[in-house]
Amino acid sequence: MSDYCSNDGASRLQSLIREYWRKKGYDVSVELVHQGFVSTMRSSRFDIRSDMVNGMPSIRRVEEHPHH
Repeated sequence: MSDYCSNDGASRLQSLIREYWRKKGYDVSVELVHQGFVSTMRSSRFDIRSDMVNGMPSIRRVEEHPHH
């Protein structure tokens, strides 16, 4: 199981999310937020925040190149 709360894991997940939606024509904003040390996890935690609503991207689309 991957650790998506570490800096490396959250960065990989951030890239996967961006690339997934980019391939579908959407440009989503996905940012990492460092939450600091979390005593219950006994480690530092990184969260992912996006501009998506209910897991779906906003209307913003990636610039598509017209076919000639």
